[in-house]
Amino acid sequence: MMKLHYLVATATLLLGATAGHPLRADNSPESGETRSAAEELVPAENYLHRADVREFLDQLSRDSDLDRNRLAGIMARAKRQQSVLDAISKPAERTLNWARYRPIFLTQKRIDQGREFMREHAELLERATETYGVPADIITAIIGVETFYGRITGSHDVLDSLATLAFDYPPRATFFRSELAEFLSLSAAEGWDPHQRQGSYAGAMGVPQFISSSYRQYAVDFDGDGKRDLFDSMADVIGSVANYFAVHGWEKDAPVAERWSFPDDDIPAQVRSLVRSSLTPTVAGDTVAALGFTGSGLGTGTRDNEHLSVMVLEGGDGDEAWVAYRNFYVITRYNHSRLYAMAVLQLAQGFHSNPE
Repeated sequence: MMKLHYLVATATLLLGATAGHPLRADNSPESGETRSAAEELVPAENYLHRADVREFLDQLSRDSDLDRNRLAGIMARAKRQQSVLDAISKPAERTLNWARYRPIFLTQKRIDQGREFMREHAELLERATETYGVPADIITAIIGVETFYGRITGSHDVLDSLATLAFDYPPRATFFRSELAEFLSLSAAEGWDPHQRQGSYAGAMGVPQFISSSYRQYAVDFDGDGKRDLFDSMADVIGSVANYFAVHGWEKDAPVAERWSFPDDDIPAQVRSLVRSSLTPTVAGDTVAALGFTGSGLGTGTRDNEHLSVMVLEGGDGDEAWVAYRNFYVITRYNHSRLYAMAVLQLAQGFHSNPE
């Protein structure tokens, strides 16, 4: 779900890759170990000649019933990509605040093309909203932020990217080995050639940029053709984004977030004290009401004792206070970032503003 904007802090599935046959220091197999023809023919620098890779394939084959020799043949062609390691390891030149993040996504061009997307796919969006309860503008905004409505979907070989990160990037090796296992299983289930899928440097794929585990869990066949295609079927893309939100708890017709304004834009210390580092809503509605918040969505957003979050973002004209409801939190399940969720929300709102 999605794309790894901040290394996709959405990883939850772990795959143990600890069984198998260790290699000796001389790189020869232990006695009693058998090797496939695919393994014998590949050059030494290939991933397949690494003990950890072979152990991973052994475990995956046992866990999934995927053919071990076929897996070996696939991994024999995987190549380490230094560009992927550079992209994921390069320190950010600066930490973006809201004032710098917002202009990246809230452009007139992105708004205008989002309106066009909504007109072109009006029937699909309406059906997705009826089926899953997620508004058309939110679905469209996700697609707009992720890939500019399908125009920029990534040019990295997904297998190479995931293999590189799984076995040559120790800080996130556990997560990316899990995603590599998901990708290999997904390719088998969907009938893909795993060498023919491209995506982001971190393995996110298709128009909505689903990582492999999200593709397997949340992608839907919304056009009824018997396959889930997030690359070329806009029906499946729209339905899958809506399904992702629905599964993660989107509440139909409930608010997302509201600005909390103060005289002279001076945010009181009591309000600032409600800000938490966690994205999980923890603040009671009565708490913000007692501090004077009167947002129109407060009643609906806190029904059934639902909690909310308070945010203070560094805007272009100073700090901005916001009250975020459960649906805002659901957007952050797609990408674990308040700035991302706010960009999606404001882009969705921009579709309904007066065209310039």
